[in-house]
Amino acid sequence: MNTRALTAEFIGTFALIFIGAGAGALGIGGLVGVALAHGLVVMGFAYAYGHISGTHINPAVTTSMLVAGEIDMSTAVQYWVAQLLGGIAGAFLLAHSLGGTPNDLGATMLAPDVSIGQGFLVEFLLTFFLANAVLNCAASGKAGNMAGAAIGMTLVFCILMGGPLTGASLNPARTLGPALVTGHMDNLWMYFVAPMSGGAAAALLYTTLLKPTD
Repeated sequence: MNTRALTAEFIGTFALIFIGAGAGALGIGGLVGVALAHGLVVMGFAYAYGHISGTHINPAVTTSMLVAGEIDMSTAVQYWVAQLLGGIAGAFLLAHSLGGTPNDLGATMLAPDVSIGQGFLVEFLLTFFLANAVLNCAASGKAGNMAGAAIGMTLVFCILMGGPLTGASLNPARTLGPALVTGHMDNLWMYFVAPMSGGAAAALLYTTLLKPTD
């Protein structure tokens, strides 16, 4: 067990939910503020902890790295546990800090006119884009020191588009924490299966076609 890496994943995921969902709960800056809050957390922790754990802070990203052969199953399972626990802890401490659950703690939910099928497609595609950035910028080593910025900005543009439709989770840990605190458990399975599938699809494309050969 790599305690350093698991600690990094726990803290990074905790921060993503505490800050990202916190921006949604407070409502300051609207959708742009929420998108920037998430993207900046990912960017900051990519540079802070990237050398320790890779800064997945997202079970879907870990799934992508597993399918791509960048990590083994044992590491993936440990990362998943650390990330989900970090997301839960972040949501509970956010609720405590705010003295309640304003705006449902930014819980990711389908918009009233969005079907489960549509929501699944949105979450799948947006997570595909995010995992694609992680693999081709960070795992490949081709983006160098700019990888963290590229990944963070990818999350920003994904949330700007998907936020009004599904809440733009792209991350089971991001959904699970606020869902447990607020009791909004509807379609929880979709927020696990769609991002994990999108991450796996990005990995399959990377390994079969896009992975650098030099």
